[in-house]
Amino acid sequence: MNADTMSLFQDRRLAVRVAVVAAVFSLIVVGLLITNYVKRTVSDAERTARLDAMKIVLARAPGNQELITEIRELDLTVRQNMIRRLDYSRKGAWFLLVSLVVLVAGLKWQSSLDKKPPAPQPTVQTSDRQSSLAAWSRRCVGVSVLVFLSAALLLGISPRIDFEQTGPAVSPYPSPEEINRNWPYFRGPGGAGRSAHKNVPTSFDPNTGKGILWKSPVPLLAFNSPVVWEDRVFLSGADVNDRQVYCYDGSSGRLLWTGDVPALPSPSPSEEEIEPMEDTGFAAPTMATDGRRVYAIFATGDIAAFDFNGRRVWARNLGTPENTYGYASSLTMYQSLVLVQYDQATPEDERSKFIALNTFTGRTVWDANRPVGNSWTSPVVVNVADKPQLLTVADPWAIAYNPADGSEIWRADCVGGEVASSPIDANGLVLVIKPYETIVAIKPDGSGDVTKTHIAWNVEADAPDICSPVSDGEFVFLLTTEGVIYCHKVADGALVWEKDLEASFYASPSIVGDYLYLVSSKGVMFVIEIGNEIKELSRSKLDEKSYASPAFVDGRIYIRGDKHLYCITNMD
Repeated sequence: MNADTMSLFQDRRLAVRVAVVAAVFSLIVVGLLITNYVKRTVSDAERTARLDAMKIVLARAPGNQELITEIRELDLTVRQNMIRRLDYSRKGAWFLLVSLVVLVAGLKWQSSLDKKPPAPQPTVQTSDRQSSLAAWSRRCVGVSVLVFLSAALLLGISPRIDFEQTGPAVSPYPSPEEINRNWPYFRGPGGAGRSAHKNVPTSFDPNTGKGILWKSPVPLLAFNSPVVWEDRVFLSGADVNDRQVYCYDGSSGRLLWTGDVPALPSPSPSEEEIEPMEDTGFAAPTMATDGRRVYAIFATGDIAAFDFNGRRVWARNLGTPENTYGYASSLTMYQSLVLVQYDQATPEDERSKFIALNTFTGRTVWDANRPVGNSWTSPVVVNVADKPQLLTVADPWAIAYNPADGSEIWRADCVGGEVASSPIDANGLVLVIKPYETIVAIKPDGSGDVTKTHIAWNVEADAPDICSPVSDGEFVFLLTTEGVIYCHKVADGALVWEKDLEASFYASPSIVGDYLYLVSSKGVMFVIEIGNEIKELSRSKLDEKSYASPAFVDGRIYIRGDKHLYCITNMD
């Protein structure tokens, strides 16, 4: 065997070895990635389910410090495993890519060495060609191996996540203090329509621009209200073809991103097309946010979660809702749950239910069947004797649930008709509306059917059919669509005063400090001083109509018009 043949043989053997090693390494990486995926979808899912179950137990025994510690430790473990497995998958993908490059290079080298030189070629030319080809192939494999080693070194020395520093700081849900600083749901914290801030403007002037920090166009028409977290303002819009989520910069009004929600297959498809009334539309429900993600639901039954960078985290369809005017109940939240009041059809159809979804995965944590038909009210979560209650209203029941597990606490047969006004908590009483007829006050410390035992008072009133009530604890204010505002005492329901504002209203009233804020359908903002008699402070008018309840944060009001989102600030 001459020197050229020996060199060719050695090069071929090296090429085969490189290819084999790269192939074996690729198979190992694939196996590890599959194992990591299985652990992530099985083991981690089991831990998450166990965590949810422990939280349900804790809700029934909130003082169990041992259980609280165990929940915190397991929650940290779940989040650590999630981040580690994602990091593991990312590194594994890079290793697999590099090993496949080396494999292809090795096979290419071997293939080139296996080719027989053409017969007419002189031996010296063949030898030169083979030597040149072998040298080129060795350089290619050398470069591939160098890239492989560099990638391995780079991934190997990448900084590890310091969970001791980052883990506890990233709570899975916001604290009460965070919630009160922001406006995360329909009508703000607790769905009460009350702002914790007092540094809020009381007037503006579109003609001079004073008091209007900015106004920005909203791509799709809808009647849901803005929700706010720090310097981010969220809205949704939809039509028969599209469902979208919008994120605006609170300081500049710039549209930061638009999130599209896909049309997802329904688990309960309907042969009839969804045709909500024009006054309801496809995006009547107000969104909700926990400062980590933002959640939106539409009249089609599609619900989705986005992170604050606009990445869709999850999406699903809850089933095609059967609703007379179109689905309109807004979302609310409890800890790491998105709460969905999904009333539809008639009580006899037994299709209404309440659904609690995990904020991170979107999967159902619990659901509860409801003995009601379709409604348009929104749920609220309040504290009763330091224990949470999820309040709901639909003909004929006001029902309170434990938001942690969906178990029913109490119910009262006290409403009827096409109910749209949401319940509120007022100085320890739950106030609910029977449209056009009554306002009812319920003591929420009972259990079971409390219709005959816990109705504090029931007063005939020109009760609103759309707008929800608002209370400062001493007074409760009712606003009708036709523009008449009534002031009742919370203690006994007695009427204090009434006033016809000669305007129409769809937006619910709000309270900021000592002032009552009302926004009419023509975009006029009324500010009224709260007291034993009505005292109007100011009127300011937008450039367009408005049907959504405003959002209040420190120093600002966000109002959705029918075409634009406005930011109102204090005048100079």
